[in-house]
Amino acid sequence: MNLKDQIQIDKLPNHVAIIMDGNGRWAKQQGLLRVIGHENGTKSVRDVVEASAEIGIKNLTLYAFSTENWKRPKLEVQTLMKLLVKSLKKEIKTLQDNNIRLLAIGNLKDLPKKAHEELLEVIDKTKNNTHMTLTLALSYGSREEIIKVIKELTDKVKNNIISVESIDESIINKHLYTHNLPDVDLMIRTSGEQRISNFLLWQIAYAELYFTDILWPDFKKKDLYEALINYQNRERRFGKTSEQLS
Repeated sequence: MNLKDQIQIDKLPNHVAIIMDGNGRWAKQQGLLRVIGHENGTKSVRDVVEASAEIGIKNLTLYAFSTENWKRPKLEVQTLMKLLVKSLKKEIKTLQDNNIRLLAIGNLKDLPKKAHEELLEVIDKTKNNTHMTLTLALSYGSREEIIKVIKELTDKVKNNIISVESIDESIINKHLYTHNLPDVDLMIRTSGEQRISNFLLWQIAYAELYFTDILWPDFKKKDLYEALINYQNRERRFGKTSEQLS
């Protein structure tokens, strides 16, 4: 039985989030420039997006560029932004063919004008697609997102729009960038690093974490299948005991 056939379709995570790590190290191992690693990483994005849509994942969120990534060398940042524009133009057919809606979260206004415009165009063109939602986290940082929510709620309390007593998880969820997405069920990180790196801190409260040594450009469909099988073999208790679940 191949890996795909081992996956239980009725037990798929509703929302998978991936920290795509290791492009630079992959390139270094090959004796290549970091940008080549990022370019090869886009091939893994296509592979994983297509596999997710094919198997029935409803929500996939990819950590494409963090708020901290702006601190990288200027040339690398410029190259990443050009690659983003190129990828969006190239992958619009893949999104449409697979009935995938594109969304983006983060400080999108910080993106270069051309990248921002291309992103909004693809989001608009795919807005009526219904099979899967692909969300790109761009110029995203979870702490910044939470600070944004606190400021918005403080302002609403100050202006008597809501009361302090009414603030609960559902209110906070409505003010997050991910307000139209469910909580993350499975968070995957490639490259062997075992940390969250300021990614969806609120949304992964009960997510299963899966770490793999595979560098992102080498992460393909079979590796996604392995992560899903690992996820399905875990017992998700959400604070309860095994006896309560059974």
